[in-house]
Amino acid sequence: MSLGTDQTKAIDIVKRALDLGINYLDTADLYDFGQNEELVGKALKGQRDQVVLATKAGNKWTQGKEGWEWDPSKKHIQSAVKDSLRRLQTDYIDLYQLHGGTIDDPTEETIEAFEELKKEGYIREYGISSIRPNVIKRFVENSSIVSVMMQYSMLDTRPEEWLGYLHENNVSVIARGPLAKGLLSDNGLSKLQNKFKGKDFLDYSHEELENLLPKLMNVAGNKPLQTTAFHYCLAHPAIAAVIPGASSIKQLEANVHAMNAQALSEEENTTIKEIIKQSSYDSHRD
Repeated sequence: MSLGTDQTKAIDIVKRALDLGINYLDTADLYDFGQNEELVGKALKGQRDQVVLATKAGNKWTQGKEGWEWDPSKKHIQSAVKDSLRRLQTDYIDLYQLHGGTIDDPTEETIEAFEELKKEGYIREYGISSIRPNVIKRFVENSSIVSVMMQYSMLDTRPEEWLGYLHENNVSVIARGPLAKGLLSDNGLSKLQNKFKGKDFLDYSHEELENLLPKLMNVAGNKPLQTTAFHYCLAHPAIAAVIPGASSIKQLEANVHAMNAQALSEEENTTIKEIIKQSSYDSHRD
């Protein structure tokens, strides 16, 4: 999502990611009206077999009409996958995800669409991207999803209430936003004083963040804050991947360097849990 629309720059970032050993790429037909998928497809030319390629569907746009419409219908999903395959220049998608969802959706029809696409070989597996517990539970109980994408970081611990449940049901979690819009990077304090000047972030007031971020930086000593952020998420066995995104090669390389650093000790992880807030979803539960 963070690649942008400059073709040369975007392709260079993806190619550098492959060189550094990144093997999971996640896009969506929603990003830049399909252009993101096109850029990923061009970047992967000749190297498609080196990655687990994921994309998403459920949002529909109409040429000449402003905005998007939510459409989880079987007809739309089975049409959207063909467009994504064309843009990605591939004949199969490793992980196809429903890009959202509400409790009022025709879920049986949506599941039927994914199951048929799987049987036909267009997709290998399917999952959902959702932070709504009632939607997640419906898919876990009635489908063969393998993953749920959720916003998860040290500043957004809402998913933790559900990680055990998902793990017990053999459903993996893809953690998006592990750096909390950059607040959990080594530039976090700078972002707090500029991009987030006077602003709160979820359950944290600006003043609380001013006090918390230095404490988090000190937990793991000389390790980059990104390392602490990534490995905090990965400490739970339900988490299959963290996807921080990168809009430059410099950001990409910093993220890879942080990921390759030593994981958190049990003591470090315990310390973090003692100083951050334990949050939960307060809506979409039933």
